[in-house]
Amino acid sequence: MLWSFARPHTGTLVLGLVLGLVGSALGLASPMVTKWVLDALDSGGSLLGPILALLALLVVGAVITRWQWVTLGALGERVVLEARESLVRRFLRAVVPAVTRHPTGELVTRVTSDTVLLREAATSSVVGLINGAVMLVGTLVLMGVLDLPLLGVTAAAVAVVFALFALLMPAIARAQEQAQDQIGRLGGVLEGTLRAIRTVKVGRAEERQGDRLLSHARASADHGVRAVRAEATAWTIAWSGVQLAIILILGVGAWRVSAGQLEVSSLIAFLLYAFGLMDPITELSQNVTALQSGIAAAERIRAVDAMEVEAETVTPEPAGPPAGAAAPKAPQAPEGPVLELRGVTAGYGEAEPAVRGVDLVVPRRGHLAIVGPSGAGKTTLFSLVLGFLEPRDGALYLDGRPYQEHTLDAIRARLAYVEQDTPVLPGTIRENLLLAHPDATDDELARVLAAVRLDGKISALDDGLDTPLSTTQISGGERQRVALARALLRTPDVLLLDEATAQLDGLTEAAVQACVRERAAVGAVVTVAHRLSTVVDADSIAVLEHGRVRAQGTHEELLATDELYRELVAALRLAGTPSPAAS
Repeated sequence: MLWSFARPHTGTLVLGLVLGLVGSALGLASPMVTKWVLDALDSGGSLLGPILALLALLVVGAVITRWQWVTLGALGERVVLEARESLVRRFLRAVVPAVTRHPTGELVTRVTSDTVLLREAATSSVVGLINGAVMLVGTLVLMGVLDLPLLGVTAAAVAVVFALFALLMPAIARAQEQAQDQIGRLGGVLEGTLRAIRTVKVGRAEERQGDRLLSHARASADHGVRAVRAEATAWTIAWSGVQLAIILILGVGAWRVSAGQLEVSSLIAFLLYAFGLMDPITELSQNVTALQSGIAAAERIRAVDAMEVEAETVTPEPAGPPAGAAAPKAPQAPEGPVLELRGVTAGYGEAEPAVRGVDLVVPRRGHLAIVGPSGAGKTTLFSLVLGFLEPRDGALYLDGRPYQEHTLDAIRARLAYVEQDTPVLPGTIRENLLLAHPDATDDELARVLAAVRLDGKISALDDGLDTPLSTTQISGGERQRVALARALLRTPDVLLLDEATAQLDGLTEAAVQACVRERAAVGAVVTVAHRLSTVVDADSIAVLEHGRVRAQGTHEELLATDELYRELVAALRLAGTPSPAAS
């Protein structure tokens, strides 16, 4: 799994490995050149050669080290960038339920934190492991060249160190993985808390919510401390083992020198290799730890690949006319309803269907309102129309052709949607308005802003259309009107409004309703309403209950014929609505 991120960069990894091996070879040569210096002193020979050799090793080693550092560092950044691109594009292409079933902050953590852990594991750690292993083996081999008995002492100490490391590494890996998991949970809860910061403050829940957030931070810290303790134990054992080996080498080596079995220069060179043993051991242990953290991060990142993405396939077109046949007639404007649901049943996951056997027709022009109690399936119908949800049974039709014969892009190009919560994207008012129509002119922007009565407000802002929407200068109702203006800018075939006037005052709502009537005169408007005052003038009203279309007609017809509709009207106390008895 980890290799899948590094595989596209095999050439650069090999270069980094070669540079690392060259650097290790230069490091391994230094004690031997030092022995050469000592032998020259002992024999009275010239020191020029060995001194120049040491200087050459220094200069070439510095160049090689920098080259490798830059190569692997740049590679690590490319791996992180590619992983982040893959995650972001997967999130945006995934079906809506696959994204919404995860806390947003957790998904953000995968893009930000997990990819950083991946960087070292997929690049430097792989090279470092090989390089450290080669350097360790090379050091031991050269020690054997100098003196086999001393090598036996050293090898025994190294074997004990590695055995203890092998016992401690799994605990370190588990602790680091659990710490990262808690960080992901912290991100999820924190993101939701900050979005609801006003509610938290009004509920005087700052301390309680803070404790909940910090419980994940504390759990992560506890796992981190556990990992640090295991690492400290491992490092202490490694350091102590090498120091013990050096003491033994000094004792045994001094005895062998006194017995005339070993030269002093060889003992000094052997000790230099012994002092240098910590370098490959450190490199190996650090890279094993980074590799384990990277594998856990890679698993979390690759889990995103399991997210179902929206299909873009369409039913194959029939074969064209045979050669010599008359040219087809120019396409005519489609007739009949623009949208139609026939016997549609749908739901979320394994739960009971949210809508059952729904038949609904959306004419090319006019205003269709969908009302009903909470949980009746109103928003689910929009999810079906927008392609966020696939029907379990039945079919949807656009221009008389099944949805399967259109791409999702082609379907959504015909629709504009204002969500119930009217979310706006980070950025300026202009950027939000141009989201679905980036080529719109300033005149078109002015037109839709005037339609939703925002032109005066925007012109009064210091930065006008370039005012960030996060600013407190823009109220919730004004954000809702920005979302509505964004939808109107598209001049869509079908305008879908999911309670798009919930936060508007009476005068502004009247202006918006005028926009809806103008739009309904030339295209289709479908409104999901929890406030019936927004749909009294609709051309047709569909009443949903328990996922089914219970009744459909005009406001007056439904008042006279449907009990549930009368109850909804009475509950909202619509002023000026005639009672059934008076009609």
